Amino acid sequence: MESYEIKYFTFTYPNQAVPALSDVCLTIRKGEFVTLCGKSGCGKTTLLRHLKTVLAPYGAKEGEILFEGAPLSGISDAEQSEKIGFVMQSPDNQIVTDKVWHELAFGLESMGLSTPEIRTRVSEMASFFGIQTWFHKKVTELSGGQKQLLNLASIMVMQPSVLILDEPTSQLDPIAAADFLGTIHKINRELGTTVILTEHRLEEAFPLSDRAIVMAGGRVIADGTPGEVGAKLKEMKNDMFLALPTPMRVYAGVDNPFDCPV
Repeated sequence: MESYEIKYFTFTYPNQAVPALSDVCLTIRKGEFVTLCGKSGCGKTTLLRHLKTVLAPYGAKEGEILFEGAPLSGISDAEQSEKIGFVMQSPDNQIVTDKVWHELAFGLESMGLSTPEIRTRVSEMASFFGIQTWFHKKVTELSGGQKQLLNLASIMVMQPSVLILDEPTSQLDPIAAADFLGTIHKINRELGTTVILTEHRLEEAFPLSDRAIVMAGGRVIADGTPGEVGAKLKEMKNDMFLALPTPMRVYAGVDNPFDCPV
């Protein structure tokens, strides 16, 4: 089953002559871990925001986006909030309560779940993410990495089928970033959640990914396994090849019968 089907989607911001997205066609299969990459301004964030209606920017649109087989535009905000999780760059832009435990429960309270159900889900997520030791802390006492982990946990407690993340490690140090990406991989593998990630730390993101998609100028220019994408970018002599993990660049530069190490 497909999580998303994007059909010839074009989007233009108001008062702009050049589309931010041009004839984007993609299918994201259920359970995939997909990394979306490209230079700044290529359209990554614009595309991700169109995958959840409430976050979509205003402008002229053409084409169609289907979510789990139905037009996304016809799915209620409440259902999208439950099924589509979205993690932004800064956790401070998403965290809305003062205590860790309350942040975990907030979305479930908004859904109208019973107190026993809320307690069960919150307890499960606290254990899954290993945040029991700071469960009763104030949000202001947390580090940047802990805030982003709390942000992620408060989304996953809703049990979404898709998790979208827009540069989630941009404000984290290298160690916290590696831990965070490892947690995302754990969510994908153990919970079966579809993951769609934009990330500049490709050295760490690509080995976790089933699939990589490269964008340039609002268009998809490469799509496949990380190894296939690396080979295509080299063949195209595209600058993005130089941003790929070192093992991929070395592999592309030698003739051998083995699979790409990433």
